[in-house]
Amino acid sequence: MVRISIIALAATVTIAGAGLTPTAASAAWWGDGHRADIRADRRDIRADRFDLRRDRADLRRDFRELGRDLRFGNRTDIARDLSDIRRDRADIRSDRRDLRRDRRDLHWDRRGF
Repeated sequence: MVRISIIALAATVTIAGAGLTPTAASAAWWGDGHRADIRADRRDIRADRFDLRRDRADLRRDFRELGRDLRFGNRTDIARDLSDIRRDRADIRSDRRDLRRDRRDLHWDRRGF
């Protein structure tokens, strides 16, 4: 009877231990395996910042063209400039959202989540 209980206890410990051991994917995460993900996040952040600077410069250029068209009274160019400004603002909003998400992802990746 004692022998059966010891065998049952050993089987329980073996099964529980197998369930608690890390898998190959999570074991690599705690080593150096997550560095590639952090590098990719940093690369995305750099690309988003570059895209944001380019869109802001384009928005400034569109505002200058709008001012020029307002001075000279060219209505078709005014409408085109206003649509360009709306599109550039939407691009900037999208880029800022992407930048926030990439920074949040980098934050959680650095902490191992």
